[in-house]
Amino acid sequence: MSSVIAATRFSVLDRSRTREGHTDAEALRDTVTLARELEELGYHRLWVSEHHGVPGVAGSAPTVLAAAVASATRTIRVGTGGVMLPNHRPLVVAEQFGVLESLFPGRVDMGLGRSVGFTDGVRKALGRDKGDAADFAAQLQELLGWFRGTSPTGVHARPAEGLTVPPFVLAMGEGADIAARAGLPMVIGDLRNRARMQRGIDHYREHFRPSAWASEPYVVVSGTVAVAATPEEARRLLVPEAWSMASARTRGTFPPLAPAERIEALTMADKERGFYEDGLTGQIAGTEEQVAHELETVLKETGAQEVLVTTSTYDREALLDSYRRLARIITA
Repeated sequence: MSSVIAATRFSVLDRSRTREGHTDAEALRDTVTLARELEELGYHRLWVSEHHGVPGVAGSAPTVLAAAVASATRTIRVGTGGVMLPNHRPLVVAEQFGVLESLFPGRVDMGLGRSVGFTDGVRKALGRDKGDAADFAAQLQELLGWFRGTSPTGVHARPAEGLTVPPFVLAMGEGADIAARAGLPMVIGDLRNRARMQRGIDHYREHFRPSAWASEPYVVVSGTVAVAATPEEARRLLVPEAWSMASARTRGTFPPLAPAERIEALTMADKERGFYEDGLTGQIAGTEEQVAHELETVLKETGAQEVLVTTSTYDREALLDSYRRLARIITA
């Protein structure tokens, strides 16, 4: 095994993707089951996400789902990738993570993002607008203050105050600068545009300010990793998610995952075909040998301490097989 891979933590972000012919409840239960399987395979973390009003994603309440995952596992770290802080009051977020850390001490992570709802209707339902994301840095400092007991209001966040729940910033756009100035670990998900990703990482390291939460920079690179017996099988794992993204960009709806064979038989409009083909490129996909080589390249280029895998596909058994093959790479 490559020494750089051996020195790297590997974790998984599961978005509780829904599948055609299956319910949201099944998608959520699949996430809990996957967490148990990943724990047995030796992955470091399982994170869950926050999406609202999306037909293809059942994960809308990440701290609730994280509690279910943590209660069903024993050792794997559990967290969020992430809670979208502009959607919530920082006090409530602190309280929720304080409860999680109190129930599952030493196993909880607090991944935090700055996105608001994807559509006007969702933002209206949340009582938010696009401008709320601009206040993320201030919201982040308020949230961390609740844990350290530095709120000027005289209110105490119970049971969060005095607890240490590791915070991570999801660094899209200016997020790298916010993570650096706050002295927090950074998750950056741009494997398909590595030059841009590297610029974000370089900026983060250059401007990092040590804090009570992290004494030095910590970089997590995030993206799709698909491993199969042949390159063709690995590519087919990417097909359902690529079609969902193409549909979202051309029809305005992010649908449940569909079987690869049905998608490959579709007659697509030129615009759909363009987005679809784009979704199949730039990912890390192939045989174990090919993926190991690609991961080693990425890790040497970025110096990242951790990889957060975000793979989604219709065939759940094929997805689990991919995670098993990836585990063989990182434990070989």
